[in-house]
Amino acid sequence: MRIVRVIGQVVSTVGDPRFDGYKLLVVQPVDHNGHVADRSLVAVDTTQAGVGDYALLVQEGKSARLEMGSKDAPCEAVLVGIVDHVAIDGRKWIPALPVEEERSS
Repeated sequence: MRIVRVIGQVVSTVGDPRFDGYKLLVVQPVDHNGHVADRSLVAVDTTQAGVGDYALLVQEGKSARLEMGSKDAPCEAVLVGIVDHVAIDGRKWIPALPVEEERSS
């Protein structure tokens, strides 16, 4: 699993029917401080996440399809949770606040 920030939404007028009822979101992987950690990608949303939210991403085809309830959907990345906060070594990071603001409090 990875932590990602939702940075956009994909709108498609024609698509695979196995994606009916799901949003496709553009997500940016981040590290535990909220800094960009990898290239952005498209993920299926099962959490009702929105732009600006931090979420948990499963990036493995079988697990992603299982979360969608499909054995053969062409999917390898799916959002499975929305992050409230991250705590590492007693330091709590709240994704809704900029990293710089977290450090000063």
